[in-house]
Amino acid sequence: MIELIGVTKYYPSKLGRQYVFDDLNFTIPEGHNIALLGSNGAGKSTLFRMLAKSEYPDKGRIRTKKTVSWPLSLTSGVHPQMTGRENTRFIGRVNGIRNLTAYENRVQEFAELGSKYDLEVRQYSSGMRARLAFACCISIDFDIYLIDELTAVGDAVFKRKTQQALLEISRNANVIMVSHEMKEIRQYCDSAITIKNQQLDFYQDLEHAISIYQR
Repeated sequence: MIELIGVTKYYPSKLGRQYVFDDLNFTIPEGHNIALLGSNGAGKSTLFRMLAKSEYPDKGRIRTKKTVSWPLSLTSGVHPQMTGRENTRFIGRVNGIRNLTAYENRVQEFAELGSKYDLEVRQYSSGMRARLAFACCISIDFDIYLIDELTAVGDAVFKRKTQQALLEISRNANVIMVSHEMKEIRQYCDSAITIKNQQLDFYQDLEHAISIYQR
C-alpha cells in the first residue's frame, strides 16, 4: 500500500499559493489496478509525480515499501543528446539494475529500434522516443507502474504489443492509470480513485466510480 500522511502541495502564483492538496491523509490500497479519475487540474499529474518521487510534498510525506515506476506517458523524458543505448544504461543504473547488458538487450528488442538504438535520441521521431521510454520502463520489475494517458505507441502492430505488455503488467504487478479513455480504463483497471476538491476517494467498484466521475 501507499500512505499519504499530511500531504500538502502548492504552487506559487501572482495570487498567492495555489493548493493542489492541503493536509491530505489517504491510503492507496495494494492488490488493485487503479484508475485515477478527475477533471483537468484536479491534481492527477501532481500526485503521479509525488508517487514517483520526481516531486515532493511541501509538507507531509508519502510512505511505501513498494517500488514505483516513473509516470509512463507518450511524453516520458529521455535525454535527446544521448543515444538510445546510453539512455537505457543511465536509466538502468538509476534504478539499480545489476545486469545492465541484459537490460539493454531487453529494451532494444522490445523497442524495435534496430541500428537506430545507437543514434542520439534527438534524431528520433516522437513515436520512436515513446517506444524507447516505454521499453525502458516495462523492462524493470516494479511493484507498481504509473501509466499516464498512454493510448498509443507506434504503429498498429506495436500498439498491440504495447497493450499485451500492459495486460501482463496488470496481471503480475499493479498499475495506477490516468486516462480519459474509459475503454482503456476498463481494460486494465479493476477499481478507481476519484480526485475532487483536494480529496481522494477509493471505489472498489470501477463502474460505480466511472459513473460518479462522468456525472
